Amino acid sequence: MPMTVIVTRNVSGRMRGFLASSMLEMAPGVYSAPKMSPAVRERVWNVLTEWFTAEQGASVTLLWADKNQPGGQNARTLGLPPTKLVDLDGLLVTHRPTI
Repeated sequence: MPMTVIVTRNVSGRMRGFLASSMLEMAPGVYSAPKMSPAVRERVWNVLTEWFTAEQGASVTLLWADKNQPGGQNARTLGLPPTKLVDLDGLLVTHRPTI
């Protein structure tokens, strides 16, 4: 069960309350769970994805250790700026389209 971190920006109190009920809020908008199982992480992400449709100008980034991915970590994002994870010669990097 790897460390899981969620970073939020401009999310509603509903989302913040939900995350605070399942993770420790380390700093404003930064949530951490040292031993979150993949099944629980998936359920949390599904709730965030469903609720995100009501958010405006917000973003959510989910990070966790994943030994099967380049760089040993994986991530998911919602909102702006749109981010795509790219394997660059065995290193996981983020790609943001130019605006």
